[in-house]
Amino acid sequence: MRGSLLISPVMDFNSHTLLSMENLVYIITVPLSTSIILANLVIILGISCNRQLHNTPNYFFLSLLVADMCTGVALPFIPLMGLNRKLSFSSCLVAHIFPNFLFLAFLSNLVMVHYERFICIVDPLHYNALWMHRNFSLALLIVWAPPLLFASLPAFGWSNWSGPDWNDCCEGNLKIPPLSNCSANLTLCCSYRRVFPNAFIYLEVYGLVLPAILLIAGMTGRVLWITRGQMKDICRLHRAVERGNQASDQEQRLNLRYTRCVVAVSLTFLACWVPYLIYMHVCIAFLIIDTKQSSITHIVLSCTGIGSMAVVPMVLGLANKQYTEPALKLFQKLRDRWRARGSEETAI
Repeated sequence: MRGSLLISPVMDFNSHTLLSMENLVYIITVPLSTSIILANLVIILGISCNRQLHNTPNYFFLSLLVADMCTGVALPFIPLMGLNRKLSFSSCLVAHIFPNFLFLAFLSNLVMVHYERFICIVDPLHYNALWMHRNFSLALLIVWAPPLLFASLPAFGWSNWSGPDWNDCCEGNLKIPPLSNCSANLTLCCSYRRVFPNAFIYLEVYGLVLPAILLIAGMTGRVLWITRGQMKDICRLHRAVERGNQASDQEQRLNLRYTRCVVAVSLTFLACWVPYLIYMHVCIAFLIIDTKQSSITHIVLSCTGIGSMAVVPMVLGLANKQYTEPALKLFQKLRDRWRARGSEETAI
């Protein structure tokens, strides 16, 4: 009896801390998740309503939007993987494997979309003969199946379930009575350390995620470099036709447009990718120092890092007027009806 009286305040304090951490995750991620889902639905509606957009490149982008929307749905659950919770064995696996699969599928779709557009600019003559256009189903399988297989490896045995004693992870390093829910009875102390071994995390970060980000950055930089060269050729031909050495107004407009494009791409990379890169290396630092506690800083970085990366398809989609045109027309119709109804009520 004395032991239970001593342990109860500690357990109540830890339960309150866990609840406050979960509330912080929901406060940050739910508005961001809602925005991602709604924006993707708007772009998906725009592609579906415009028959001119029903082609293979937009089908790839549609797959990316679906993956991004699923990532938005799973966004509140991804930072929760850094918390130690009481879940059953199967629930713990699903809570970690499924969000990780959606994240990897999103990243795989993003690489495929960038690669398809990269080939369109670098090698336009062979663009229509790409294997992705001839075998769209195979390409779709490639961007969805490998992430599922890799994320499911812990379910096939690559995990730390048979590792050291994990019963102290719910309550820190304090001793817990045998009847505690954190013991290995109906519920287990569910932690990402039990599901994902360090080797798995290192392989995913430095073998999949970081190379994919560098590949996207490299393709984007190469496209900007090619665009710069083509713009110089256009300006050179324009000067040859005009037989002048000074830059004309058209050349200045081209240079200004290119500068805006470079600034937009740079700001997008800084705003969307840098927070995730910071979060990724902070997670690795947590692994190195071998801490079992999730700080507020780690939770905030995880929410903002993953959320900012999920914004990338929204930027690509909302920047295309063809994707947003149906939603804008619907909004204008609703606004006109609202104004007409307001004018009628005023007249009455």
